[in-house]
Amino acid sequence: MAPLVDFGFITPTTGLVVALGLGLAFGFFLERGGLGNARKLAGQFYLTDLTVFKVMFAAVVTAMLGLFWLAQLGLVRLPLVFVPPTFVLPQLVGGLVFGAGFVVGGLCPGTSCVAASSGRLDGLAVVGGMLLGVLAFDEGYPVVRTFYESTPLGSVTIPEMLRAPRGLVVAGVVAAALAGFVVAERIERRARGGAGAVAP
Repeated sequence: MAPLVDFGFITPTTGLVVALGLGLAFGFFLERGGLGNARKLAGQFYLTDLTVFKVMFAAVVTAMLGLFWLAQLGLVRLPLVFVPPTFVLPQLVGGLVFGAGFVVGGLCPGTSCVAASSGRLDGLAVVGGMLLGVLAFDEGYPVVRTFYESTPLGSVTIPEMLRAPRGLVVAGVVAAALAGFVVAERIERRARGGAGAVAP
């Protein structure tokens, strides 16, 4: 909300209302896209339905292009956009745990909330497990604190790491996304063709 607050369009208090509205809209479109269904998300790992890959990559590219061009026009000051700090090893382990939970539960945190709000029992189970995990981490934080704060890199971005112009990196990510979409479509077509070939 920093850019809107910075230009006086919105106050920090009303920003929470806007954030809530954006969150509800995001959940609504996830549900409409079928991403509250664990079967659809599981198709990602079987390479039969790559909707999750396409939706999330499209969201990343849209946000990236929006920030880039709004910054170019002087409407957004990028230093105001919070970039979470990087801790290499803890986040690597966290990513592995997250991925394992995604495979087992068939849902990620966002889609599990969507599934739970739709009354799906698997969504409720994943949300419950997620809350228990948060509680367990909070209680066990003193034990894992040293590892949690290890291998810090600070708040870094891809252009900074590559020492490349931001516009060049943006163009590269867009090109990778377009290539990824093409490959995803071919994989899905092959999967549908294979399913059709074995169908009676």
